[in-house]
Amino acid sequence: MGAKNRASEVSRAPKLASLARAGAVLVKLLGRTWRIRASHNDEIKHLRDAGRPIVFALWHGELLPLLYHHRGEGVTVLISEHGDGEIIARIAESLGYRTVRGSTSRGAARALLELAREVEAGHDLAITPDGPRGPAKSVAPGVSVIANRSAAPVIAAAVCAPSGWRLKSWDKFLIPRPFARVSISYSDSLLIDGSDAREAALAADKIGELMQVAERRAREAFG
Repeated sequence: MGAKNRASEVSRAPKLASLARAGAVLVKLLGRTWRIRASHNDEIKHLRDAGRPIVFALWHGELLPLLYHHRGEGVTVLISEHGDGEIIARIAESLGYRTVRGSTSRGAARALLELAREVEAGHDLAITPDGPRGPAKSVAPGVSVIANRSAAPVIAAAVCAPSGWRLKSWDKFLIPRPFARVSISYSDSLLIDGSDAREAALAADKIGELMQVAERRAREAFG
């Protein structure tokens, strides 16, 4: 069984590579047509100028436009090991991201350790608190735990694109249409206090509040 699984993985590798290359090209071509307006991002600039890494929190369903907008910035993204995670990871890497494979729910200890090391090396992080399988727009404690452990501020990011497709997936994955107006907004930063991981995990509600602020700001761009 083990040999058969390894053979299957080897046979899938070229297909995954081809899908990832095609996906990266499509994202770049589509993204170039979007009319993106980013707002409430002054604090991001100030933190980066000061050399302070940031933990970005974003909903899984809004991953695509944010991947395009922050391309080439060297942000580290936590990508699921499940399902289409390999394709997403390769697309993200082609857009200039660093990737950590894992989840803040399954195998959380290893993933959180790797993410903490990324922050220590000076890299921003991007984590979907409702990934990898939902429920959509629910906040798992992983974001607050890693922010507390790394002493990095959390900033929520949200997207609003009225002209877009929504996939029939658990997260209603958003794909803005060609030439769509896309609003991307951010919350203020928040430091997560707590003497240990268990106490920090209780701050998940605060992450949810940050997400709500970012979402409201993104919607306001359309009146």
